[in-house]
Amino acid sequence: MASDLSGITGVASRYATALFELSLDNGELETANADLSKVRLLIEESEELKSFIKSPVFTRKDQSKVINEIATKIGLSKNVTNFLKLVASKNRLFALDGMISAWETMFAAYSGEVSAEIISASDLSKEQRDALATCLEESIGSTVKIEESVDPALLGGLIVKVGSKMIDSSLKTKLQRLQLVMKGAA
Repeated sequence: MASDLSGITGVASRYATALFELSLDNGELETANADLSKVRLLIEESEELKSFIKSPVFTRKDQSKVINEIATKIGLSKNVTNFLKLVASKNRLFALDGMISAWETMFAAYSGEVSAEIISASDLSKEQRDALATCLEESIGSTVKIEESVDPALLGGLIVKVGSKMIDSSLKTKLQRLQLVMKGAA
């Protein structure tokens, strides 16, 4: 199973790299990024489209036709439309999510943007999010894109992940540490 996933990652990376290089050469990086964001959002919102993309039942011709209709309907650029048609014609739509993720990683690196995952016990206010982004940008030295999620089990505080670094200031973790210390003292 692990080898299957690495194959998808390899395919996704190769296709995303090809689109990235083409878009860079044509000066259309921003346009392609916006288009791929539209495609990702459309896939996330439509269970039918998710099923269609993952299903091996549909022929390449069917996939190409549907992808062309979608691209026309949401007004995708020529580069991204041709990219999606190529992916469909090569029967690789199953890896489209990975391709878009690989694209996002390359685009962020090219733009000097770093992703930070923030997990909090409750939704952060706009002021809290902005203050956190400013603090992270000052300490990292580049633009930070915050991906936020809520985990009520944390009770309070935050977990911040940037690359391979993690800062856990959640109340849950502090209580667990206190419990360990108290067990050791007994």
